[in-house]
Amino acid sequence: MPTKDGTLSQEEQQELLEKFDPEAATRKLTGIMGWIVFFGLLAFSLFQLYTAIFGVFTAQIQRSIHLGFALALIFLLFPMRKKTLRKNKVAWYDIILSLLGIVVGAYWPLFIDDLVNRVGRLTEMDYSIGLIAILLVLEATRRTVGLPITIIATVFMIYALFGPYMPGFLAHRGLDLDTLVQTMFFTTEGILGTPLSVSATFIFLFLLFGAFLVKTGVGQYFNDLAVSFAGKRVGGPAKVAIFSSALQGTISGSSVANVVTSGSFTIPMMKKLGYRKEFAGGVEAAASTGGQLMPPIMGAAAFLMVEFIGGGITYWDIAKAATIPALLYFAGIWIMVHFEAKRVGLRGLTDEELPDRSEVLRKIYLLLPILAVIILMVSGMSIMRAALWSILITILVSLFRKDTRIGFKDAIDALVDGARTALSVAAATAAAGIIVGVVTKTGLGLKLANGLLDLAGGVLIPTLMLTMVAALILGMGSPTTANYVITSTIAAPAIILLGVPDLSAHLFVFYFGIIADITPPVALAAFAAAGVSGGEPLRTGVNSAKLAIAAFIIPYMFVLSPELLMIDTTWYYLVWVVFTAVAGMMAIGAGVIGYWLRKLTAVERIIGLVAGILLIYPEGMSDIIGLGLFIGLVILQLVFKRNKPNLEQPAN
Repeated sequence: MPTKDGTLSQEEQQELLEKFDPEAATRKLTGIMGWIVFFGLLAFSLFQLYTAIFGVFTAQIQRSIHLGFALALIFLLFPMRKKTLRKNKVAWYDIILSLLGIVVGAYWPLFIDDLVNRVGRLTEMDYSIGLIAILLVLEATRRTVGLPITIIATVFMIYALFGPYMPGFLAHRGLDLDTLVQTMFFTTEGILGTPLSVSATFIFLFLLFGAFLVKTGVGQYFNDLAVSFAGKRVGGPAKVAIFSSALQGTISGSSVANVVTSGSFTIPMMKKLGYRKEFAGGVEAAASTGGQLMPPIMGAAAFLMVEFIGGGITYWDIAKAATIPALLYFAGIWIMVHFEAKRVGLRGLTDEELPDRSEVLRKIYLLLPILAVIILMVSGMSIMRAALWSILITILVSLFRKDTRIGFKDAIDALVDGARTALSVAAATAAAGIIVGVVTKTGLGLKLANGLLDLAGGVLIPTLMLTMVAALILGMGSPTTANYVITSTIAAPAIILLGVPDLSAHLFVFYFGIIADITPPVALAAFAAAGVSGGEPLRTGVNSAKLAIAAFIIPYMFVLSPELLMIDTTWYYLVWVVFTAVAGMMAIGAGVIGYWLRKLTAVERIIGLVAGILLIYPEGMSDIIGLGLFIGLVILQLVFKRNKPNLEQPAN
């Protein structure tokens, strides 16, 4: 049951996570099997730390050991069906699958010389191991991240095998099963390809960094900091949710996990002050989903972007480019929440409901590791080294106070927790490697890119819209990493062919892959928020999509005006673009909510929406017209402002 103040207990939070996030639905093992998994996870983290400190092994060895650890542990932790989740025993067939995972992981390290010498010629043993690896990856992916991405990877392999029978431009020569198995496991173009490489290096270490940050209590500190600085404002709890969730994205790569951990604190506060259940859940879902868009540590797909774009681009280049769009995203939610609070007449928190600000400020040092990540990456340090040093800095910073100190047991727990979080990422990136392998081997990427351009008539805006729809549909059932891999290999090339910079195109598909979590009809982050608020799930999803309307507009902005990504621009032009974008979001927010300085008429709402769209579109004449409409709307608001605003009563 919820506590007296409406917050959820740890058990209830875990139940929600298991319901909406496949990554959290693990067995609760005890006894000898519990210890085997514990030491397996610990060994996984120690292996990753060893290679980060002393250098990674050759590509096949590093990636196959990483994969072997993940497969072996996934089959012990994740049951075949959710209904068996509460059992604390591992089925006999899962033990066999786990052992096969170890065999798959050990095959390259044990036989690398033979495999290299007979490249292109598979023995019966090679063929069997490769086939087992493919099947294990598909089943591990299904268990950890769900069925959709598993189906997509399977469909891609079927496409590879039956190429001559495909219709129209999709037809190709086709691959036999031997060639498919060789590509998938005995080259670095399939399962052991770039996506898994990123998981085995960059992503794992940043997940460890997040696990160590959690042990310092930084998650609760984010909430306290947000309440201290935003709690007293109009509709304070909703603004706390925005502030807190933006920070939480640093330590959580999951929208659902972000919603449940942060929302169990913020949603009850919002409901207590009079926010509707669906609106409170929508605020938290929109803000939590945006956590993956907020630098310096973004979603896992941002690390993949470094490898996929290439050309010497660094992670810092991506984080820097994403900064203004992320700030605009959260500014958009903040504006809409503010207008809703004014419309309904909601107050902020009282002094008695706020934490002691001096005590909160005394713990500001907990943010030093995050600052360190920025400084280290700006200085040119590699991603792996920056993550490694940030972990060490986190441990040192934690020693400042007894209540934040990371002891030996906490460090071990962080290593185990970080490895546990990495399992689903390893499975998803391995499945994504299957997709990339098929695209590379069959030339499907170019075929689909040209097909997309033909469908859109070679015009940029229709191409962007079709790409957006594809990313949203894929993202409804796929993790961000897999979604990004698919759309970046199929849709992003079509955008690039139209002259859009690579970074803009890749960030475009990255954005829409993430906000699929709050886009109905399948909006997992919103559904999780409804589980916390008690609201109706679909209405919560509609509210979250409405509040995050900026996220549906901003990607178009930085494609049409790459200056927003700080690409080839001057500071004064950048200031102008940001100013018009914020003004545009204010106008759109007023039009959507129906309130600004007072309640808007239907005509004023239309004016607000039109002015907002014109201001956001980065073109001189549209900015001038939009600014004129914006000023006109402000004048209308001031001239006809009523003495007593017509406030609507909050719904329960």
